Amino acid sequence: MEDIANTGTYQAITRDIRVVVEPVYLEEQSQPEDNHYVWAYTIQIENRGAKTVQLRTRYWRITDSTGHTQEVRGVGVVGEQPVLRPGESFEYTSGAPLGTPTGFMTGVYEMQSEDGETFDVEIPTFSLDSPYQNYSLH
Repeated sequence: MEDIANTGTYQAITRDIRVVVEPVYLEEQSQPEDNHYVWAYTIQIENRGAKTVQLRTRYWRITDSTGHTQEVRGVGVVGEQPVLRPGESFEYTSGAPLGTPTGFMTGVYEMQSEDGETFDVEIPTFSLDSPYQNYSLH
């Protein structure tokens, strides 16, 4: 995991596939008084390799600040299984609700190369932070 210039953007590169994530807290969709906090995250997947690849499946592990973890598995992303030729990228935006004002997400995409090989690509762990989180100094 790498934080790019403290902008709240995270990236990981696995086998020449670069995944960049930018989470944003959605104030207008959140209801802190009801312990309902919502984030959007935009992900860009870039093929920096020499082979065409296709995103087949996704796996997410979402953890709130109490340690409660939810796992999400599915085919593709936002209803698509994008094919990325060398130099191409795909970007999408999705969202995640939590019952706490902070948490984090991590995961993997299963990719398939043009020769049929499947491999996992890391989605960098990224922080979900709202303005309602309580900080304590030790």
